Amino acid sequence: MEANRKPDDNKLFSLASQQAGYFTAEQAIASGYSRQLVSHHALQGTFIRVRRGLYRLTKFPPSPYEEVIAAWLGFDPDKAVVSHETALQIFDLADVVPTTIHLTVPRSYRSRKAPPGVTVHTVLKPPRYNGVVVRNGVRVSAPARAIADAAAYGTAPEQIIRAAREALRRGLATRAELLAAARRHGGRPEKLIRQAVAEVRTG
Repeated sequence: MEANRKPDDNKLFSLASQQAGYFTAEQAIASGYSRQLVSHHALQGTFIRVRRGLYRLTKFPPSPYEEVIAAWLGFDPDKAVVSHETALQIFDLADVVPTTIHLTVPRSYRSRKAPPGVTVHTVLKPPRYNGVVVRNGVRVSAPARAIADAAAYGTAPEQIIRAAREALRRGLATRAELLAAARRHGGRPEKLIRQAVAEVRTG
């Protein structure tokens, strides 16, 4: 139900500022805007309509991760988590340059079509609470899980080892967290992460 109150420009700007200038129609409504008012601002040029239900403040400066933020918001910011190689890029843990934006969502979303340039991974138990970190205004898989998921996806072994080393060195993950995340996948991911953890321990 749409809010029937005066629009709170400061609230919307504050929220959009944490999301590279982007916001959803639902977020605008929660800030007191009606759908008609949002459409009016889009026609006037105050807002840019990116696609259905997703907008951007026209005068907001560019952000290095705005494509990621737009993809996350456009899919479902309450359920989607930025993950895999995209998460490694956000944490600057490896030299990977993803060719797609990775999102992880609940298995119930498996029939939902991914937008162009987005790869959606569905899982029975999406990361929650300590498995999610907010970075640049978006929900991102915690480093340990992101590293293990990227390894399972097929990211180059040297990048996985480097990411695990960096996460340990910078205190972004503990050995226990990395090993627990690795055990979820077993096989190649677990072997690579165990190797990285052992090298840091003995290095």
